[in-house]
Amino acid sequence: MVNVQTANKESKPFGAMTSALANPSPLGLMGFGMTTVLLNLLNAGIIASSSLGMILAMGIFYGGIAQIIAGVMEFRKGNTFGTTAFTSYGLFWVSLVAIMLFPKLGWASAPDGVSMAAYLAMWGLFTAYMFAGTLNKNRALQLVFASLALLFFMLAIADYTGIAWIKMLAGLEGIACGFSAIYLACAEVLNEAHGKKVLPIGGT
Repeated sequence: MVNVQTANKESKPFGAMTSALANPSPLGLMGFGMTTVLLNLLNAGIIASSSLGMILAMGIFYGGIAQIIAGVMEFRKGNTFGTTAFTSYGLFWVSLVAIMLFPKLGWASAPDGVSMAAYLAMWGLFTAYMFAGTLNKNRALQLVFASLALLFFMLAIADYTGIAWIKMLAGLEGIACGFSAIYLACAEVLNEAHGKKVLPIGGT
């Protein structure tokens, strides 16, 4: 989940060819953003638990595999931040699906609230330090990582305490987080496609 352009991107004209390789960032951002919105619609109680299968499928194929592909493409472009972010969050979605499915398949016991809180808190710590890496990048990307770090910590608190309204609030915050990633993906695609700033992403 990262804008692959360097800190001086804003000084370059939109649509300028800086590499023969395509920008994989919108793919990863959309995979993250759409899946995050759907899961947190469930956490917020806006959609029913019967939609879980759809969310798990999105988690494997778009939130998971698409982000991993984007991470591999970022590696090819020499972007350590992008590789770490997209590959890690892609594997987060795969691991989350496994946590949900393994108990149903009889392969493992379901984790308790404290264990899930620890899992989510570790991802919150990872995201917090990745947020620090966005401070010389655009404001839209900073918003994605800041809201994601907050989401992980809110979900960790919800699982640790078992308080339903905290999970609902986390779900609402997660919807906003997912849409911030979708916005950045749209901005990168449209700005490049039109060769001008169609959607602003903020300076560095």
